[in-house]
Amino acid sequence: MTGLKPQLAALFDYNSLQRSEAEEIMLQIGEGKFNEAELAAFISVFLMRSVTIDELQGFRDALLQMAMPANLQTNELVDIVGTGGDGKDTFNISTLSCFIVAGAGHKVAKHGNYGSSSISGASNLMEFLGYKFSTDSDKLNAELDRSNLCFLHAPLFHPSLKVVGSLRKNLGFRTFFNMLGPLVNPADPAFQLIGVYNLEMARIYKYMLQQQDRNFCIIHSLDGYDEISLTGDTRVITNKTERVYSAQQLGKRTVSPIDIFGGNSVEASAKIFTDILQGNGSWAQNAVVLANAAMALQLTGQYDNYEACYQKAVESLETGAAFKTMQKLIN
Repeated sequence: MTGLKPQLAALFDYNSLQRSEAEEIMLQIGEGKFNEAELAAFISVFLMRSVTIDELQGFRDALLQMAMPANLQTNELVDIVGTGGDGKDTFNISTLSCFIVAGAGHKVAKHGNYGSSSISGASNLMEFLGYKFSTDSDKLNAELDRSNLCFLHAPLFHPSLKVVGSLRKNLGFRTFFNMLGPLVNPADPAFQLIGVYNLEMARIYKYMLQQQDRNFCIIHSLDGYDEISLTGDTRVITNKTERVYSAQQLGKRTVSPIDIFGGNSVEASAKIFTDILQGNGSWAQNAVVLANAAMALQLTGQYDNYEACYQKAVESLETGAAFKTMQKLIN
């Protein structure tokens, strides 16, 4: 096949791709078969309409085929990840929650990337803090043994995505690649807490994750955050239940958007991150992080109820266990 013109013509005529077609296109994107203009046009299609389940499954199939294996000692792992692209510019809530879960004694394989539509993605933060990205399974397994946490930098495990990295950054919009990130963690974690910025995406994720027969929890704050923001109610979807919780039920209080703003630079985000882990976070910042960590702990099935999970998260933060996780991982 030369170029994307036939597929683009069909897409511009309001057709969608079959799963196999989506898989083949993504494989060829990874091989660098298309020029930047074609890629920009292709991505733009999915800015103007929602990606279908078949399309997303095909894209995921291709990325997993091309991915570097993580080869971790177990897949009894937790990951907490937001799709990004909610435009809310919060601090790194998902990454902080991962450290609290690890401090509570659970192994975490955090899959992350540089921010494409935000100032500080998980990878921007980890790199600034001094973490060295790697695909070396011995190094990653040693980190899991030492600190209960390792970080999987998506561009290293998915080198095929390098071809669209600068394009995504230049566009500055959330794209279907944001949706793919949580679905292609190379560690294949048994427990995934996934934050989404709208309910349509939540439905798509629910369908896809149910096909994989795994423990998952999809969260969506009804005012548009891709995490438990405590700025309002949150819809929580698992493979067994679906219901709406108030901020008081999940975090003891409601917070305002300014309380969870992440600053205007990676440096500012990193300061918030370390302040919280060192016990110097505000009440609101702590509450948001603890709520997300508690929901992830509940996924493991090792606690009687959500309140027990919340108290375990509080213990991890207040005893300094979460901060020690960072020290052991990075130092």
